[in-house]
Amino acid sequence: MKNVKYLLLVGIFAIATLSFTSAIQDEWVVPAKYKTMKNPTDAKDSENIALGKSLYAKQCSSCHGKKGWGDGSKAKEMKGDLGDFSSKKTQGDTDGELYYKITFGRNDMPAFDKKIASEEDRWLVVNFLRTLAK
Repeated sequence: MKNVKYLLLVGIFAIATLSFTSAIQDEWVVPAKYKTMKNPTDAKDSENIALGKSLYAKQCSSCHGKKGWGDGSKAKEMKGDLGDFSSKKTQGDTDGELYYKITFGRNDMPAFDKKIASEEDRWLVVNFLRTLAK
């Protein structure tokens, strides 16, 4: 009987630990160096925004949707929250944080350092994301 109680207690502890770990992993951990990184491109330049929009349409919209609401055609296949790029939460991220997320990804979000190999192009996507604010 002691073994059953022990196994039950261990099982409950394991489930609680996994649940807690999953909750922690849902938050992006962006290194300080990226949080303060400045966007080297002109965010107000219409050509830059158009290029960023084109890259976003090709690489991001299938999951994140045309307006960045997380409602793209592949969104239902994803496990995590795809976010809403128009929200205050996302728009509150620094340019460097957005750049980091695009570059390195995590969980269902792939890293785009190879698919969008140019650092400048990834910054242009950040510029376009800024246009999606509510």
